Amino acid sequence: MSAPTVEPPVTTPETQPRGTTGEHVAPAPRPLGSVDRPTISFELFPPRNPQAAPRLWATVRQLESVHPDFVSVTYGAAGKTRATSRAFVSRLLQETSLSPIAHLTCVGTSRAEITAIVEEFLDEGVRSFLALRGDPPAGEPDWRPHPEGVETASALVELLREIEARRCVASPSQAVRARVRPLSVSVAAFPRGNAATGGTRAQDVASLLAKQEAGADFAITQVFYDAEAYLGLVAEARAAGVVIPIIPGIIPTTDPARLLRVQELTGVPVPRDLLDHLGAADDELERHRRGIRAGVDLINGILDGGAPGVHVYTYNTHEAALDLLEGAHLDGATRR
Repeated sequence: MSAPTVEPPVTTPETQPRGTTGEHVAPAPRPLGSVDRPTISFELFPPRNPQAAPRLWATVRQLESVHPDFVSVTYGAAGKTRATSRAFVSRLLQETSLSPIAHLTCVGTSRAEITAIVEEFLDEGVRSFLALRGDPPAGEPDWRPHPEGVETASALVELLREIEARRCVASPSQAVRARVRPLSVSVAAFPRGNAATGGTRAQDVASLLAKQEAGADFAITQVFYDAEAYLGLVAEARAAGVVIPIIPGIIPTTDPARLLRVQELTGVPVPRDLLDHLGAADDELERHRRGIRAGVDLINGILDGGAPGVHVYTYNTHEAALDLLEGAHLDGATRR
C-alpha cells in the first residue's frame, strides 16, 4: 500500500528558501516522525449483563493505556444490542480518551429505523461508524428482508452520508461542527471472500469498490491467519481501483476453543497446523506464548507488506491483545 499523502507546508516568496542564484526552491520535506507509524485499534462489544460491566471497564482502561487510534463497538445481530451499544459508546466518549467507532447493521431494518438509530448516535457525539450489511437471523428459514429496508453495506454508507448532509443543511452550527469533526464511515472487507455467504474474493473486491464509491473512508478486514490472504486482497483491490486504506483485522491465536468458535461463526477455517502447534503445548502459559508468537509473525508479515496498522479483535479481554502488540513492538511505550 502506498504511504499517505502529506501536504507540504504553505510558503510564500518571502518565506520560501532561495538557492545560491536567488531562485525559489522547494523546501525539503519534513520527516513524518511519530505520525508515520502503524495504527493500532481494538474491537469491543457492550457488556452482556450488568455483572460483566466491571471486568469490561477494567479491560477498557488497560487498552486505553497504549493509546489506540480508535476502538470499534459491535452492534449485535440485527441490532439486538442497540441500547447497550449506544450507552457503552456514550460512556467511552464521556469518560475515556478513546475514539469509538459504532458498528451499524442494516439487514432486516427499515430506512426510517436506521435513520433514527443514526440520529441517536450522532446526538450522542458519535462521528464514526462501521457500516455493515449484517447477517439474517439464524434459524429462521422463512425470513425476508424488510420491504422498506437497506439491503447492502454500500447503500448503508450512502444513507449515512445523506443523513449527515441533511443535518448540515438544517443547522449551520451542525455544518461547522461537521467540518471540524467530519463524519467517518468504515466498512468490512473479506480476505478470502465472505465464507458465510459463499462470496469469493473477486466479489468482495467489487463490493469494496461499491462501498468506496458510496463514500466509505477505509475498510477493516475479517479475521485471517496468513499474510498472503490480506496482501492478496489488497493487491486485487488496488488493481480494481480501490484506494481507501484496508486495515487487517487480527485475532490473538492463543485460545484454540475461541478460534474454533470464530471458525463456526465466520466460516474462516483455522489452519490445522496452528491448532496442532497450540495443542502440543505443555501448559497454558506455553500455549499462550506459542499463540502470541504466531500472531506476531502474522503482524510482521502484513506490516512488511505495507499494511497501515492492525485492528485487534479482543473479545473484551486485554491480556492477549496487549501481549500481541508488545511482541510486535506496537505497544504504548514504543509508540510514544
